[in-house]
Amino acid sequence: MTTVIPVRTERPYDVVVGRDILLPQIAEAVAGAAQVLVVHQPAMARQADALKAELGDHVLLAEVPDAEAAKRIEVAQFLWQIMGQADFTRTDMVVGLGGGAVTDLAGFVAATWLRGVGVVLAPSSVLGMVDAAVGGKTGINTEQGKNLVGAFHHPARVVCDLALLDTLPRNELLTGFAEIVKAGFIADPAILTLLEEHLDVATDPTTPEFAEIIARSIQVKADVVAEDFTEQGLREILNYGHTLGHAIEHTERYRWRHGAAVAIGLMFAAELGRLAGRLPESVVDRHRAILESLELPTTYPIGRWQTLLATMRRDKKARGAMLRFIVLDDVARPRVLEGPDDSMLFTAYQSLAD
Repeated sequence: MTTVIPVRTERPYDVVVGRDILLPQIAEAVAGAAQVLVVHQPAMARQADALKAELGDHVLLAEVPDAEAAKRIEVAQFLWQIMGQADFTRTDMVVGLGGGAVTDLAGFVAATWLRGVGVVLAPSSVLGMVDAAVGGKTGINTEQGKNLVGAFHHPARVVCDLALLDTLPRNELLTGFAEIVKAGFIADPAILTLLEEHLDVATDPTTPEFAEIIARSIQVKADVVAEDFTEQGLREILNYGHTLGHAIEHTERYRWRHGAAVAIGLMFAAELGRLAGRLPESVVDRHRAILESLELPTTYPIGRWQTLLATMRRDKKARGAMLRFIVLDDVARPRVLEGPDDSMLFTAYQSLAD
């Protein structure tokens, strides 16, 4: 069964979810392009070769590093060089085939070449499917922080082929569920119920329950993005757990998986909401129970607070010197907490100490 989720921005596009849909969906989406640059991670080399065989000699292949190592200016320059040598025009297209870092990179390169060429995103990870590839955010990292350089750029289509997840190691599959948990807490409690009551099948890529939980998570993001594409208001709720999560990734020099860092960020945001007098302790406990059932971390070393605080102050969600966090008043009731004092922040962090 194939599910089509429309993203109704000023340039509407579809997110297509199903099994064994990769080649036909991409071929349809890039039809008419004179040239296609397929940006892929090493693990997707076979699929990239199959795509070239399907589409013909006008397809160029570019292999980039795994994970956050792909999101560097040097890698973007490598891709720009390929496009320049091939005389890429605005009628040509980019395909991002791989995890969330690859789709972020491919989207950024497409957004910046000739001020915007078409891009099709084919995420190969849970994280990429439910978060990175949906919503039009693109970016690369700098020494100062994550995603500080980027652009908003709509894809022409997002193709989520669940068959690509069948061979993922269990820990890599589960790390992407941090974003699914986030979607459940900020907007769709049915996601949380599915995880609590049907964990085994909900985390098995071959089951209808897994397909449902992926589609529900994508729908949460699609609904938010349709209302606020450039993050002027509502879209901020998608940052639940991400302020501390991004700081942990930066502190760990991107050796941590994004989902592991966000899991700790979710616990921090839940504790912050509790300390602010907004979130019942039972909901904080629910965060911990669901994340731990998914084998995701909920604690972090206490001695790194000052480094993390300094990184958070450079976060793109800050306003001047004021830190801003998304917290919950309850499940599916997110709101912005502006300028919490440092003692409250540290107390919330202490609750995570291992």
